[in-house]
Amino acid sequence: MNEVEIILKSIKDFFTSSMLKIALVPLIVTMIILYVLFFTAADFGISSLHEIATASQNGQEVIIDENAPFYFVWFTYLIVFLFKYSFTSWIAGFLLYTIGTVIVLQASVIFSIIVIGFLTPMILRILHKRYYSHLKLHEYGTVFLSLWVLVKSFLMMIFLFILLIPVYFVPVLNIIAFSIPFYYFFHKLLNFDVSSTILSKEQYKIIYEKEANSFRLRTLFLYFISMIPFAMLFTAVYYVIYLGHAYFIKLDELEKLEVKLVSN
Repeated sequence: MNEVEIILKSIKDFFTSSMLKIALVPLIVTMIILYVLFFTAADFGISSLHEIATASQNGQEVIIDENAPFYFVWFTYLIVFLFKYSFTSWIAGFLLYTIGTVIVLQASVIFSIIVIGFLTPMILRILHKRYYSHLKLHEYGTVFLSLWVLVKSFLMMIFLFILLIPVYFVPVLNIIAFSIPFYYFFHKLLNFDVSSTILSKEQYKIIYEKEANSFRLRTLFLYFISMIPFAMLFTAVYYVIYLGHAYFIKLDELEKLEVKLVSN
């Protein structure tokens, strides 16, 4: 089965009643989380950021609410610093309006990919029963391992954010650089959730060693789809179906090869 056939087959599976019902979960949960975060941020005055920037440019004193979240305080001090000097103020203005939009989109991706991780076993078992019942699921993933991958991927994402800070001040390139940490997080979690539900550790090492670039291209393709505003809210289940088919096919090929070697 070639890549186009896998994509089309995954689309067909996505639009079945069982998958569409599951797809409502990440949509509803992520929307609730974003809704809560939006109004939490609004309570501390998102619109006041513009006033802070104006005050900084005019050399006025900026007073920060002591009860504000730490990230709001940190972000406010950053804005004060950037807008204090004319040579950085235009860069800061660009960052506020462009990167801010990217942050909202990426936040929906992060929350959706975490939520879909809880639904991955259910989705893959449906695929297994429908197409791959002749294959045995080994599932090397555990709750502890899943949490460890989540924490490790998140910390690495933060590290990449810090490492790429100089690039954020270069128009156009900053959007690409800003996406790299998010893609890393996206790839690691999605790839782990799917592979750990289907394969054993040994099978994963064998398959991924040969097919690593193919799976990176697949997750990159899915990541580009997720960059369509709020597409991730509706298509997260499709991502699991698509990668699930890819791993099931490779597992089938691996087992047939093992049988052939044994018979010889």
